[in-house]
Amino acid sequence: MENKSKPQGPNNKKPKMIRFNLYWMYSLIAFVLIGLYYMNDGSNSKEVTWSEFEKIARDNGIKQIVVYTNKDYLEAYIKDSTAQNVFKTTADKIGKNPKIYTNIPSADAFDKNVETWRKENGFNAAVKYDKSSDFSDMFFSFLPIILLFAFWFFMMRRMSGQSGGSGGVFNVGKAKAQLFDKEGPVQVSFKDVAGLSEAKQEVEEIVEFLKNPGRYTDLGGKIPKGALLVGPPGTGKTLLAKAVAGEANVPFFSLSGSDFVEMFVGVGASRVRDLFRQAKEKAPCIVFIDEIDAVGRARGKNPNMGSNDERENTLNQLLTEMDGFGSNSGVIILAATNRADILDKALLRAGRFDRQIYVELPDLNDRKEIFRVHLRNVKIDDSVDVDLLARQTPGFSGADIANVCNEAALIAARKGKNSVQKQDFMDAVDRIVGGLEKRTKITTAEEKRSIAIHEAGHASLSWFLQYANPLVKVTIVPRGKALGAAWYLPEERQITTKEQMLDEMCATLGGRAAEELFIGRISTGAANDLERVTKQAYAIVAYFGMSAELPNLSYYDSTGQEYGFTKPYSEETARMIDKEVSRIVNEQYERAKSILSEKAEGHQQLTQVLLEREVIYTEDVERIFGKRQWTSRSDEILNENEAKKSQSEPDKPNSEQTDDELLTKKEQMPPINETKNNAEIPEKA
Repeated sequence: MENKSKPQGPNNKKPKMIRFNLYWMYSLIAFVLIGLYYMNDGSNSKEVTWSEFEKIARDNGIKQIVVYTNKDYLEAYIKDSTAQNVFKTTADKIGKNPKIYTNIPSADAFDKNVETWRKENGFNAAVKYDKSSDFSDMFFSFLPIILLFAFWFFMMRRMSGQSGGSGGVFNVGKAKAQLFDKEGPVQVSFKDVAGLSEAKQEVEEIVEFLKNPGRYTDLGGKIPKGALLVGPPGTGKTLLAKAVAGEANVPFFSLSGSDFVEMFVGVGASRVRDLFRQAKEKAPCIVFIDEIDAVGRARGKNPNMGSNDERENTLNQLLTEMDGFGSNSGVIILAATNRADILDKALLRAGRFDRQIYVELPDLNDRKEIFRVHLRNVKIDDSVDVDLLARQTPGFSGADIANVCNEAALIAARKGKNSVQKQDFMDAVDRIVGGLEKRTKITTAEEKRSIAIHEAGHASLSWFLQYANPLVKVTIVPRGKALGAAWYLPEERQITTKEQMLDEMCATLGGRAAEELFIGRISTGAANDLERVTKQAYAIVAYFGMSAELPNLSYYDSTGQEYGFTKPYSEETARMIDKEVSRIVNEQYERAKSILSEKAEGHQQLTQVLLEREVIYTEDVERIFGKRQWTSRSDEILNENEAKKSQSEPDKPNSEQTDDELLTKKEQMPPINETKNNAEIPEKA
């Protein structure tokens, strides 16, 4: 429904309305039942014949008689002694005012009988003449039914949304889209979206289509009907949509794909029809469907034992509304998903979603911009270097970076600081990537030495392998489920060679190789390493076609549909794949043992430092093994950026730090990045 709320000023306050509460109805019913209870004292009553009544009257067993003249009917209140004989029970079960009732011939005839009883039997009971009320009898007879109907009516009004509710059983087929306009609460603009320059350009063009359509239609162009935002979680797809809502001067409908799903049959299709009906009335406008994979999954994947699938009906209606016989001119559909591979092909075709905008993980320059956006409201000191933070967080999404900034502020506040310092950011990345530090976990001296040898093996190999990720920090302090962890600075590559993958596998196997060489036995601490190495080896052979025995063959299905219960290769090929994977892993394992044997003395020194300090940094490894021969790609990127800056501004003095200063900072406080939970122990070892 339309959101027309405006900020309320001090003199523009809405009067407080008394809202009806369901407990009022409960209280009313309780009071009525209590009243009925006290009105009815529980006294017994019985209908008798005229002869029985005459006998009781002659025996003076009656206290009072009420004659209803309009019905020739009377009620008589009898004495307790007489009531015991009439009702055949004890006095405590009769009640306060037991009574009997009977029909009489007429009021005049009854008067003659009363005179006779007075003369012959000494009858002295009071006689009262009255008229019976049919309405009161009917009311008290039907009062419980009336209360039930009143309660049912009240509940149905609440369910239908007519008594303060926003929906219900009668509005279940209505779309749940929220409508935003330029005066609405969404104040996000494209300035708040850091990075994503290409994606922003595509989305800005859609907004420009709606603002100045003539600029494009004069040349024969048509406004695109839809754009699909695709990318990993946390990269800013929904944020881009919010920026469109804040920038566009047209109505903006926002809802989730799961809003179409309901337990009732036909509700999803009805909501799709209602959504597009509202959109056509507001055209030109934008409709944003977040997580569209909830309703746009490929048809035929879940046949549900041959029954009709409600989700497929909803998708069919969505396809028809987006590009059917009806005209939807002026309505642009924006959708977001991180599972584009499972969407129906008919949904992705041109004419429905004309554009697919890929929102990828931010690179080094994008991360710098994202950090600057999230650090606007964070009190930082001069020690915080945005360039260094961007280098230390490869693979982080925009949401991860926002979490880092928030976690750093919380850590600084916990320590009672007045501003957030660089060390707080380092601790925040440690906390997010590696998990909570558990110094209280009990480990024996033998286990601690085994973990130190394992982690020192990783550190040693990463230092001497050209394509292994540069080491940043190694610790034997337990974090999360891992007994030890190592932080590296991965290179941001667009493509990866076989040599690079083999070096990474060799460095990953360094922990298990060090255990076998220097302890003489192996442990379960390498479970996570072996899992990653095995997956990487299978990728080399079966996906990338890098094996000598099976060259240029790929059995990977990029559509995400996989191959079901059949394999795209024979049993003989499967044996060859297993043989090649085993050969590659064993070769890298032997290579790791060979390098560690040559560097045994340095490895022993690293192990001793780890046992003494529990943490080693890049400078510790450099002090033992000497300077590393190869520089990281992130250093080269920063050097290129600095060179471009100096060329573009030759006359302006460069107030920023030099590369040497940045490198010195890196060595003083090493970057904390992607963790390798090398000593992780599975739940059931």
